[in-house]
Amino acid sequence: MAESRRGLLFGIAAYGLWGAFPLYFPLLQPSGPIEILAHRIFWSALAMALLVLLLRRRGALRDLLRDRRTTLLLLLAAATITANWGTYIYGVNSERVVETSLGYFINPLVTVLMGVVILGERLRPVQWAALGVGFVAVAVLTWDYGRPPWVALVLAFSFGTYGLAKKTASVGAVESLAFETAVIAPFAVAFLFWLGASGEAHFASEGAGHVLLLMSSGVVTAIPLLLFGGAATRLSMTSLGLLQYLAPVLQFALGITVLGEDMPPGRWIGFALVWLALTVFTWDALRERRRQFVLVSESAAV
Repeated sequence: MAESRRGLLFGIAAYGLWGAFPLYFPLLQPSGPIEILAHRIFWSALAMALLVLLLRRRGALRDLLRDRRTTLLLLLAAATITANWGTYIYGVNSERVVETSLGYFINPLVTVLMGVVILGERLRPVQWAALGVGFVAVAVLTWDYGRPPWVALVLAFSFGTYGLAKKTASVGAVESLAFETAVIAPFAVAFLFWLGASGEAHFASEGAGHVLLLMSSGVVTAIPLLLFGGAATRLSMTSLGLLQYLAPVLQFALGITVLGEDMPPGRWIGFALVWLALTVFTWDALRERRRQFVLVSESAAV
């Protein structure tokens, strides 16, 4: 019981920190989104390298490099998480926090859709209904925005692809992120050098506070990951699945309150449809898990 309680606290802390990111990235301005992304990649690579050493995961990291299939999957993960991070930073720093929250709200639905299209999984009727409501929600939001909510869609599909690649690779969170950031770090460093040579860099031109904030992006990336790892080993997948909604809820709340983003009626309708789809989807998942538990218990009794 104590371990479950500790896992719950770790999970709340991890998703709470992710949910508070809209307050962090604006502090890194006047650096632009790509410069912030490059710094996040570089400092995250250093932070993850240190974690690999401290947690003695060098052997596990060497093992995953010996498997070509795993390496290719993690290269795909590196590309998609770069797209995800860059899009999120752009969304937050261009006052689209509500739209970024939408991306993580619809991510579970996108993950299910990818399971059908890519893995050939079969859905129950209720899951199809939830997906249908999700499509209607995106259509309503497209009408309201006057354009597709592309920031949300890129976030949802890039993170869905990232999750699929990581699940298929089936390696530890620390080792995989260490590999992913190490792979893209040279490109980030090259960009930062080019930016500095062109006189466009903001790293050293905004004072020591700005330098420390940019350097902190590595720690800011690593801490929620470690907390999530602690939660994942102590909580059921159902509990983790419910906790994942905490981050977009906090982002949405920050967007409409602290950051004062506009929410016209059409947007509220679109978000309400998304929440309805997620409610139906979650209810069905919990019902199916309960049914499977009963079947297993009856089989054990027999």
